Amino acid sequence: MQKTRMFADTAPVVPLTAPLPSDQPAPPVAAATGATRGWWWHLGEMALAMIAGMLLLGPLVELAGAALGASGALARPEGAALVMATTMTVGMTVWMRYRAHHWRGVGEMAAAMYVPFLLLFVPYRAGLLDADGLLLGGHLLMVPAMVLVAVRHRHESPAVIRRHPAVVALARRWPAWLALLLTADMWLDPVVLSPWTMLVLPGGYLLIGLFRRTLRGPGVLATELGGLAVWGALTLVGILAGGRTAAWLVALGWLAHAGWDVARHRGGRVVPRGYAEFCGVLDVVLAGIMILAILTTGA
Repeated sequence: MQKTRMFADTAPVVPLTAPLPSDQPAPPVAAATGATRGWWWHLGEMALAMIAGMLLLGPLVELAGAALGASGALARPEGAALVMATTMTVGMTVWMRYRAHHWRGVGEMAAAMYVPFLLLFVPYRAGLLDADGLLLGGHLLMVPAMVLVAVRHRHESPAVIRRHPAVVALARRWPAWLALLLTADMWLDPVVLSPWTMLVLPGGYLLIGLFRRTLRGPGVLATELGGLAVWGALTLVGILAGGRTAAWLVALGWLAHAGWDVARHRGGRVVPRGYAEFCGVLDVVLAGIMILAILTTGA
């Protein structure tokens, strides 16, 4: 009791003229703008998850269809549309549940994937749409459908989801997983990229650094320009040499740039760490694919 009285005696007294929480003024325009940007960013995250689902599950569906003798049905426009809707829905569902969305919202967003295609099946069957119109129209109608679902659930409180620590740890490595997803198709058909692609390696860092204004530190801009000169020289030599020599230069050039990515990731300068992680994994994987192509096909 003594402790309670002491706490009550020392608690600050709120003046009667102080505004109550309900009397506080509305949030400033900057806060509303930030909330709107966050909402659009979240919608973009779901779009990326859908693309990731297509990239990862698309080849697996093709392999399963070939094994089951269903390649013909999957190649038809209706089958292709339903496969795309399914792979997008799987990727989107995984991400939405990780971001603590309720199953109700997940189900409505899944409907936004399927309903546009299902609606267009009617004019397609009637001969009013060709295969390209069916696929393109379904994707175009999908965008406003997604926006409507997102607007409907924009004020929804997060669901209670218990995540295993391993799941959290894997989710934090999303840049690496994204890089692996983007290269999934190339493992099935390894090729050697053009020497011109090596200019993308230092060019991406320079463009992002200019946009983020992170090239102003001592020696930062000179270092990035030096990297551009090195990989530009490798590009020129590869173009002039051609053939197998150029192939090895491109593969080793991509592999060497992974070390640049590691240095930038450790330093945390110029580009976000997530971008450096993404580029590091992408560079190593693509270099491995190109080396495999050289050794197996004699490129």
